[in-house]
Amino acid sequence: MVVSSYSRFLAARMIPTRTTPDLLAGLWSLLQARLGAVPRRLVWDNEAGIGRRNRLAEGVEGFCGTLATRIVQLKPFDPESKGIVERANRFMETSFLPGRRFRDPLDFNAQLEEWLQLANRRTVRSLGARPCDLLSLDRGHMLELPPAAPSVGFRQRVRIGRDYYARVLGNDYSIDPSAIDRFVEVHADLDRVRAHLDGTLVADHARCCGTAETVTDPEHRRAAARLRAAFQQPRTRTIEDAGIVRDLAEYDAFFGVAIAEDPATTKEQTA
Repeated sequence: MVVSSYSRFLAARMIPTRTTPDLLAGLWSLLQARLGAVPRRLVWDNEAGIGRRNRLAEGVEGFCGTLATRIVQLKPFDPESKGIVERANRFMETSFLPGRRFRDPLDFNAQLEEWLQLANRRTVRSLGARPCDLLSLDRGHMLELPPAAPSVGFRQRVRIGRDYYARVLGNDYSIDPSAIDRFVEVHADLDRVRAHLDGTLVADHARCCGTAETVTDPEHRRAAARLRAAFQQPRTRTIEDAGIVRDLAEYDAFFGVAIAEDPATTKEQTA
């Protein structure tokens, strides 16, 4: 959840994990699609995915550099320093979650977005105004979005084994068996997991929000079955298949190897 400190404008979405790639991807999606600007400071508590003890996690510093912003880390066990966010979380827990049912994370985010539109149009008693009406004032003191989007999400170059699966953030996703024993580029955003082999898409899955799950594309399973059947099919090899089509005496002559004649054979030929 992101809360603008002056207007109290709320922006939130569910993310699959609290790892650094997902936290940065979720933050960027809210800044880009909801606020439309970049705050000059981003206040975080001691979140392991962002950093602890004034040391940022890997990738966070580059993310902040692209956005030209900075992260302010709070001291441990100091929720009062970000009381605005804590109150917003409690407001969502008591006003949004009770009595609702969700089919999947996409349905959760869709319902959450509808509720946020209503929540941002309510009048905040301490301000005497609605957050949606004050957001333009907040944006006036923020930075513009960067011309080039930051690199977010999980990225890895991995070699595909015989089981044709790649592990991404705790889950296994199938890859086209044609990529076995080759390196593929895997990229996971908040919604999809994709893999490319030399620029060709070899996997495209919906992101799984659980852990220790195995996600298999039926087409990948059928392709693996065809390859397995072809491998198990008996095949008779011939000399032509092996590539031996030349007389070995030609190699002896080429390398200057003299082969001594068998005396017995020479005697028989003379007789």
